[in-house]
Amino acid sequence: MCGIIACRTPVPALEFLLPGLRRLEYRGYDSAGVAVHTTTGAIARLRAVGRIETLQKRLPGWAGPDLDGVGIGHTRWATHGAVTEQNAHPHNDCSGRISLVHNGIIDNAGELRAELAAAGHVFESVVDSEVIAHLVEDRFDELGDLRAAVRAALTRLRGSWALAVLQGTTGRLVVAAHRSPLVVARGEHGDFAASDPAAITEWVEHLRVLRDGDVVELADEHRWSGLEAPLAAPPAVPCTWSAETVQLGDYRDFMAKEIDQQPQVAARILDELGPGIVDGAVWTGLGLPPLRRIHMLACGTSLHAGQVIAGLLRRVGGIPVTLSVASEVDEEILEADTLTVAISQSGETADVLRAVEGSSAASGSPLLALTNNPHSTLARRADAVLSCSAGPEIAVAATKTFLSQVLTGVGVALSGLVACGRLDTTRARALVTELDALPDRLATAALTANQLLPTLAAELTQASGFLFLARGTGLPYAAEGALKLKELTYRWAQSYPAGELKHGPLALVEAGTPVIVIDDGDPRMPGNLAAVQARGARMISIGGPGCAVPVILPRATAGPPPWGPLETVVPLQVLARTLALALGRDIDKPRNLAKSVTVE
Repeated sequence: MCGIIACRTPVPALEFLLPGLRRLEYRGYDSAGVAVHTTTGAIARLRAVGRIETLQKRLPGWAGPDLDGVGIGHTRWATHGAVTEQNAHPHNDCSGRISLVHNGIIDNAGELRAELAAAGHVFESVVDSEVIAHLVEDRFDELGDLRAAVRAALTRLRGSWALAVLQGTTGRLVVAAHRSPLVVARGEHGDFAASDPAAITEWVEHLRVLRDGDVVELADEHRWSGLEAPLAAPPAVPCTWSAETVQLGDYRDFMAKEIDQQPQVAARILDELGPGIVDGAVWTGLGLPPLRRIHMLACGTSLHAGQVIAGLLRRVGGIPVTLSVASEVDEEILEADTLTVAISQSGETADVLRAVEGSSAASGSPLLALTNNPHSTLARRADAVLSCSAGPEIAVAATKTFLSQVLTGVGVALSGLVACGRLDTTRARALVTELDALPDRLATAALTANQLLPTLAAELTQASGFLFLARGTGLPYAAEGALKLKELTYRWAQSYPAGELKHGPLALVEAGTPVIVIDDGDPRMPGNLAAVQARGARMISIGGPGCAVPVILPRATAGPPPWGPLETVVPLQVLARTLALALGRDIDKPRNLAKSVTVE
């Protein structure tokens, strides 16, 4: 979840490290630091608790030798050790000759620390990452070469890493990755490495994605190897994100921008998938076996997207679907002919990757990945990949990536049902026609939400907890709405099936309790809500005509579509953001959270 950037340029490295770190801040932001090679062959290390701005304010105070064009930088999301400057990256070896930044978890850090301490190494922090710096130092004293020392040190590690190692005296720079994302690139401005292409997209046109175990020296020619021997570099791929896509423009925050982008995202995905849904071509193009039964793995917002997709497969095709929280998949037993579908925005979610290694590998199940990063670890491990095509999402709270996961998953599910004969082309065509109306429905929902919800949110700032209710196809959207409210406002929020109120949650309702209702016209809902209204709850209904927030427009067909009331997710996102603004929260960087969760 931490962010890494490294550069080797003919101009001062800070001209690239600081802008790159700002673009990585969403990955972790409780502290930040840089280590830059100096013209005298030393390493200048500057660290600060807080945001990049805090670090930047310290730079004018640097009174040492001039800084040159080689450096490394890091934004931290604390996993080992408190949020202190001492625990911030970069970490140095005993002599200050070697400096290192790291994202990941070293599982055997404790035993390595004890071994190194017994050999005389002195540690400054409690962070597992510092162990790697001392281990590289130990191997460098033996081998006398930085790249060889890094390779030798990595053979001792158990866990995950994306790291960049800077050597004083020579200014050599080596990066490596295993089960954690890292890309390298060369452009007219120099050589770069980063944990996310967003950090360097302004300066490069192509990049190479490190494979597990890769070690690369950023030199006049990139020297590529594995832990034991030289390797050919993987092919370069275009860097499809432009600098403009990772900038705010006229928006106050990235979440507002990304909410507004959803109609365009939906239209793009439907244009890409639509022609291949009705004839089954999207599915057959993946090279997967016919749909029989499915096991889905996901976490957080991706889990809610999985619930939408799973519901459609059951309702339309009668496909048995098991949906598992990826972090709790250990005891799942898969039947024969089960397809594993893993959903991850980043494709680097550690819990999902671990679950994939366990469940699908043990059962021999083929793996389909739904991810917004087609070059991710998950994509490389999958038998087939579908890119969710959301584009970069900078705000920590997922908005357009949830929408893109739902639409991509719905599209491939419908195509798969056609391909295996469980959905006739006439109905498939009718469903695609209904999908094609979604961009306009989303745009209308956004307009309505932005008109009505600021006033409603202003009335809810004193509420300490919220209930979200739905039935049937609306349940995943209620769950996603509750999650967004928790993430952004730091207030308790819980979603329930409305029919479950009488089995316990009704005890939470008292006069003024905010109850957010996803009302998609289920005839049982009025009876459920009567019990809530009788106890004085503050009801806010999101649904069709007559609701407080009427965003579900009349449809040509009766009842909700099999993917549920997707347009309701927009007012749920707007509600969470608007209430968070009223409470003075940081919209794009909620406390304690990070975008790409690369630890279990």
